[in-house]
Amino acid sequence: MQKSAVLLVNLGSPDSTSIPDVRSYLREFLSDDRVLDSPKLIQQFVLNCFILPTRPKRSAEAYEKVWLDEGSPLIVTTKNVQSLLQERIDYPVEIAMRYGNPSIPDAIADLKRNGIERLLLIPLYPHYAMSSYETVVVRVMEEVARQPELEVDTVQPFYNEPDYIEALYQSAKPYIEKDFDHLLFSYHGIPVRHLTKADSSKAHCQVVKDCCTTCSPAHATCYKAQTVATTEAFVKRAGLPEETYSISYQSRLGREPWIEPYTDFVIPELVEQGKKRILVMMPAFVSDCLETLEEIAMEGKEQFLQAGGESFDAIPCLNEHPAWIDFLAQKARTRLDSVTV
Repeated sequence: MQKSAVLLVNLGSPDSTSIPDVRSYLREFLSDDRVLDSPKLIQQFVLNCFILPTRPKRSAEAYEKVWLDEGSPLIVTTKNVQSLLQERIDYPVEIAMRYGNPSIPDAIADLKRNGIERLLLIPLYPHYAMSSYETVVVRVMEEVARQPELEVDTVQPFYNEPDYIEALYQSAKPYIEKDFDHLLFSYHGIPVRHLTKADSSKAHCQVVKDCCTTCSPAHATCYKAQTVATTEAFVKRAGLPEETYSISYQSRLGREPWIEPYTDFVIPELVEQGKKRILVMMPAFVSDCLETLEEIAMEGKEQFLQAGGESFDAIPCLNEHPAWIDFLAQKARTRLDSVTV
């Protein structure tokens, strides 16, 4: 009987809010060829000459606004999820971060030392993107290649799975049951170029009219189509009328075109449309982090109120919600029970 385990992998955070730690984290993150996918010389030139000289200080100040006594919100939440999931299943649960600590190499080494032979990898990204889901899978498999005795089963993006949608609904229910004018689904953005690059057919994304809602095999690797699918599934579950919600994309970097509409453009536009009480939901993130807490719950709220809005609620991510833990536990049991008996 194989000894199995679960590995949860999230994005990561700096070790602290100090500028050197933030710089180290950003260097690792932005040196990933699936994040900044320019030729290596150009990537490193941009990183070292334009980003790292100034961005670490600004990012450190932002992290200080959301940092907890125990550390990074994302790391703290992921550890809590690990503990809660461990209470629900009979398999060891390990966590790792794509960037920073605890690292993927250290997690894989610990699993091997504990005699694990089969690993269920759960990237904590509901949607596929080369800069999120794909880079986690590739990095884990690079380490596993050094451990030929270790088998890996990888959970695919679960953006439209009923149990995931139900978890989203249950976590958001206390907010959407209140009176509001508009629900904004703000997803993390990616460059438009990444969308077309992920379409191996080169004949659907940005080519076919209404490509995100026109059925195609390309959707298996299309981030935007998957965010649209999540939104449609959620509003159907929640019974929300079409005129009460919309989609936008946040956290863009650089000057090239990213997926539109941009969240920071949409927020004041909603006020102009008479939407004075809004909710913002961020389903691309399963754990609250800098992008949800500082960029949306703080900066987005300030932007909305300054534009004349009256009420702004950022709906927390899934975090440690019981329905989310149920989803992860069911994934583990379904995928591992059949191979360990």
